[in-house]
Amino acid sequence: MTEIARRAKSALEVIHSMIYFAPEAEEGFAALGLERGRMSYYAGRSAAMGPVGPGVVAATFYNFNPESVAKHIPRAWSIASPSAVLEARFRAADAALRRMLDDVASPAVTGAAELAREASLACGPEGKPLFAAHADLDWPDEPHLRLWHAVTLLREFRGDAHIAALQHADLSGLQALALHSATGEGFKPSAARTLREWSEAQWAEAEQQLRERGLVDDEGGCTEAGLALREEVEVATDAMSMAPWRALGEARTEELVETGRQLTRTLLKAGALPRDFFGRD
Repeated sequence: MTEIARRAKSALEVIHSMIYFAPEAEEGFAALGLERGRMSYYAGRSAAMGPVGPGVVAATFYNFNPESVAKHIPRAWSIASPSAVLEARFRAADAALRRMLDDVASPAVTGAAELAREASLACGPEGKPLFAAHADLDWPDEPHLRLWHAVTLLREFRGDAHIAALQHADLSGLQALALHSATGEGFKPSAARTLREWSEAQWAEAEQQLRERGLVDDEGGCTEAGLALREEVEVATDAMSMAPWRALGEARTEELVETGRQLTRTLLKAGALPRDFFGRD
């Protein structure tokens, strides 16, 4: 039963994550004076929590180097307030979705927005700090923005659960990133290290720690034990992410998943993610 949580994530993820690659977001944050790249990402995603410090951002983002976060937070808040950043983020989501979707008020968008909103309202804030911060924001009126906000809530709800599962598995953020890279399912190790701004020495230390646990082999590949632990983490994440899908029920969840897949295909065709997003080096 809990596998629906993973299928829903796969179907809906791009509707949220397109914001991290949309030129509208980069331009909007730059107009506020934020530096392009990491500062805009850290500020944009964490602004719902208010002017928090680097420790809170690193804790809730988990696999980014805290040293990288500290270079930009809280300095970003001296440039633009969290409320201004949030407004720019929603404006960017509005513009990007209008650009990439054929009709932002279509029955598909409107129907998915209502289902996703209902699902997100079934999510509780307990132990879900990043989700809870976004859940406190006002709901936008337009269907496409209601959909984007609802999927953002569902995404952060699962993300907070994933951190809990990683903690239970005794995996630090860097170890989790290195183990995921070793499976070949995500970014290649060098790309993951660069994107999350870890040094070669820090990455090598994490790989050695995983090797000592029998989770990666001498060549840096994932062992059977490593693959099993990764799956245990995903299963636990699925189990902790079931509240929205239990609330919708099987039939309406499947309806949202199918519509989400259709919208995702449209977004990907329009260039929502870079062509080399997965597996690049």
